[in-house]
Amino acid sequence: MISRLAFLIALGFAAACSPSQSPQMRVIGVQDAPRHEVVFVQVTNPAPRPMRLTKLEYTFAAGSATISEGSVYLQRDIPANAAIVVEVPLEALSEVPMTLTGKLTAELDQIVRIFKVSAAVAPQK
Repeated sequence: MISRLAFLIALGFAAACSPSQSPQMRVIGVQDAPRHEVVFVQVTNPAPRPMRLTKLEYTFAAGSATISEGSVYLQRDIPANAAIVVEVPLEALSEVPMTLTGKLTAELDQIVRIFKVSAAVAPQK
């Protein structure tokens, strides 16, 4: 019984540590809103299984300067090999190119995983 429990625990750790493809992000647009800007980000699930997004912790930076940071709580499912659009608030636009970086928390195969993600944000004219 104890050896079976040890095997199941080891199997769980092996599954949690197995390499998987990271979701990818791409900025597809920016919208001017009354209180802040909204950046539309396409998140792609390259895995052959569905993924549930639960949180995005993000930072917008231009060069070494942080423009905006925060987190968005999500309850979004992405089918296998599909994409969805996530709205990310931005406090102020930049006249120079920015980078959106962050940590995307998702459930994949009933295991919570945190992926490092990034995307380029073109300056808005």
